[in-house]
This record gives sequence, C-alpha cells and structure tokens, in this order.
Amino acid sequence: MLPAAKSHRFSLTDVLSNCLSAVRGERGSLGLPTVRHAVVLLVDGLGSVALDAHRGYARRLLAAPRADVIQTVFPSTTASALASLTTGVLPGAHGLIGYLGFDSSGDRVINQLTGWGGDLDPGSWQRVPTLFERAVSDGIPAFAVGPGRYRTSGFTAAVLRGADYRSGESIAARLTEARRIHSSHERSLTYVYAPELDVAAHASGVASDAWSAALEDVDAAVGAFAAALGPTAGLLVTGDHGGLDIPGDDQVIVAPELLEDVRHVSGEPRCLALHLEPGADAGAVLARWQAAEGGRSWVATRDEVIAAGFYGAVDPDVVPRIGDILVAARKRIAYYLDENDRGRTMIGQHGSLTPEETHIPLLRFGAFG
Repeated sequence: MLPAAKSHRFSLTDVLSNCLSAVRGERGSLGLPTVRHAVVLLVDGLGSVALDAHRGYARRLLAAPRADVIQTVFPSTTASALASLTTGVLPGAHGLIGYLGFDSSGDRVINQLTGWGGDLDPGSWQRVPTLFERAVSDGIPAFAVGPGRYRTSGFTAAVLRGADYRSGESIAARLTEARRIHSSHERSLTYVYAPELDVAAHASGVASDAWSAALEDVDAAVGAFAAALGPTAGLLVTGDHGGLDIPGDDQVIVAPELLEDVRHVSGEPRCLALHLEPGADAGAVLARWQAAEGGRSWVATRDEVIAAGFYGAVDPDVVPRIGDILVAARKRIAYYLDENDRGRTMIGQHGSLTPEETHIPLLRFGAFG
C-alpha cells in the first residue's frame, strides 16, 4: 500500500507563495506578517532528519525564533521541488515530473536540470506562471540569486522566469547580494539558492565530514544575514528534499526480465518511472515488479499514484509524462539499469517517499520569526 500523500499541514508550495502574500500585505496560510522585503533561502538537500542529526553544526539555524517541519513534493527531487517552490503548485500542474522526465511527443527521456536544448521549450514545458512573474505584474521587483553558471540554463528559464537573476559564488556572497537588493528597492521578493549541501551529499554522503562542513558554512552565512535583518524584512530557510546514504552494496542492478516490455525509464534511482511499449501487458509488468521488488519498494500504477494525490491535480497534458508504473524505494536502496552507470558514484540519494527524503525544515527569521 502507498503511504499517505500528505504527512504535514504545509508543503514546499506554501513557502514562496506566502512570501509574495506578505509583501503584498495579505495574510497567507503560513500567517506571515506584512513586510517590505521577503527572502527565501533554499538549501538544496537540507532535510529535517539530517538537520536534526547534525545539530552541533547548525546552531544558528536551529536558533530560529520559529521552526517547523513541512513536506516536499513527489518525487522528492530538485527539478520537481524547485518548480513547485517557484510556482506554488504541485508537479501535476507544472509538469516537471522527476529528475529524468519523459517527453511523449518526442518519445525520449530528458534530464530536466541539464538536458534543455533543441525543440524543448522551457516556456511551455513548465506550464504555469511563476510567482516572480506574478510579483512583477503587481509592481513588486523579483530576484533570484544563485551561482553564475546557472544564469542561462534552460531550467532557470523554466522555473525562474520573471526574476532578475543575480550571481554569487558562495552562500555568503549570495546573501550579501540579497542584502544589496533590500537596500536598493522599496519592496522586493528574493529567492536565494544554495547547492553546496546537495553537492556534498552526492559526492561524499550525508554522514560525511564534507556535508557537515557545508552545513556549517550555511549556518554561519544565515546567522550573519539574519542578524542584520531590519524590522520590515523576513527570511524563510527551507530545503527542496532531504537524503540518505546508499553504499555500493545496496545498489540494485535491475534484472533484465524486469525490463521486458519497458520502452523507457525516467525518474531517478530511488523512484523509477517505467514507460511501457505500446500494447504491452501492463498488468504482467506490474506483477513481475511487485513479486521481485514489492518487499523493499512501493510499486504502483500511474492511475493509483494519481488517485492517491501524490502529484496534486494532474493536467491532462502532464499525464503522459508520468510512468505507467512507479517504483519508489522503501528500503535503503537505489536502482540502476547498468553496472557502468556513472550515477553509481553518488552516495547521497533522494527521490522517494521516506521521511529522510520528504521532511524538510521551515525556519523563520527577522520579521517572520
């Protein structure tokens, strides 16, 4: 049986949308007060379970005047989650389903973070207006601050459109830029992105010294920024997903018989999406996967996952992007189709439905505290 689709009152979709409401002078679901400047710091890979386990490295973060645990989206991966943060809707509406997405019109699998180009249009693939576009239409300047290398990416064009992109090559530099934005505008909505924690997790693991050091850097930068916030500025700190470590011995190479009648595989190692050959017996494929993997993964049909509400309301044009069968890991495993897959070098993983992956913090500072 699938777990409950919603485990917390609030989700990642509430974060930036409530900040826009606060700058507009409206009272949103989070109850944020009216401010002139609202900042969201998204720390990629900052899960609540890992944050709690590394409390000694995050004393300033955990000193937030108010802290909550909220829920990310399904699948618990950056492409889907950031699109939900910046649009305020779940993946069934914006259409970015997973790390590797499926384009049925082109009969192809695409990397939704880096695989843009050709006839894949960010403006139509991501289907809804961003909160930055809505802010600008209301006369509120909107900004995104991140590493310079992401400025012109297709993913940026899809999920950050409407925002004035500013660069900073460290978390401290990005928050300094956010402070400059405050000083030069009467009102503003600012999103700051920090990828360093997720990079450390993939390369070295959540339990590594590298991850702890990256968390310390985030903690120091947030502490300095929060201390300088004036009475009309608020900061929310959150993550897009958590993570857990998958050592090499727990990597699963999918048996060839399980891929019979499977035309494409999208998603990620902890949440496979199987797209079947035309005319394939979906019931037979489902039965094989449930018999082989049902003891350590949730295995369900697209219709079951949609009916359970994991994607929210699903636009009809988005339905073909979702796999015919979904395989979401329950145990500490990750699936690979090939022993030589370069992704097997990653230690920290995410994408599925466990608390380690789906529970994220919401930390409030400044006027939001």
